[in-house]
Amino acid sequence: MAGNWKMYKTAGQTTEFFEQFNSLVAGVTACDVVVFPTFVNIPAALAATGGTVTQIGGQNLHWAQEGAYTGEVSGEMLKAAGCNWVLVGHSERRQYFHETDAGVLKKTRAALEAGLAPIVCVGEKLEERKAGKTAQVLVEQFVGGAAGLSEEQFAKIAIAYEPVWAIGTGQTATPEIAAEAHALIRLEAGKRFGKDAAAALRILYGGSVKPENVKSLMKEEELDGALVGGASLDPRSFFKIVQAA
Repeated sequence: MAGNWKMYKTAGQTTEFFEQFNSLVAGVTACDVVVFPTFVNIPAALAATGGTVTQIGGQNLHWAQEGAYTGEVSGEMLKAAGCNWVLVGHSERRQYFHETDAGVLKKTRAALEAGLAPIVCVGEKLEERKAGKTAQVLVEQFVGGAAGLSEEQFAKIAIAYEPVWAIGTGQTATPEIAAEAHALIRLEAGKRFGKDAAAALRILYGGSVKPENVKSLMKEEELDGALVGGASLDPRSFFKIVQAA
């Protein structure tokens, strides 16, 4: 169960969040709990979660280890800071910063080489769903962004299905729609990496996940967790979502 904080919270607010959240999730053992703060708040998040069940990740990374890339952060830097996870190819990165499937693959490989566990994001836009292109888009994004990995590399990633039309809009894919998309991704994974690898792959759902709808989503066998946006900014709200695991 992962919380993507996007561009929210200061260092002080990060500390305050975990002062409440740590005690709430102290007994959680049924799932991985991961929070993705902004780069500048990673130190505060790590300091506040030391010795707890919560893991910390980066929201993005560059595919190079180092270089003249002003404003970028490498996988090695995230790992050295104490991160275990990283998001790759989030829909907002694709939409606002024009990230491509080829770039997602390069970043995924860089994350793995740095010892990070990447969550590779895929999902269709509203116009693509209306045009009946959901399956086409998901297959293209999976093939372009993950199918080029080795079997050993693929075993170390997770995938997040995040329909762009449901992110921050209040709209949520029904459990059935989400399960159908997850099954499609898993089928494609099986074609590329085999049945066992597909069965072991964790596919998270992201798109206006809230305490009110998470239980119905998690009842679907195909859904292995959630990538939560706004509802992860409040400690009690995010804890209720974690409980649904």
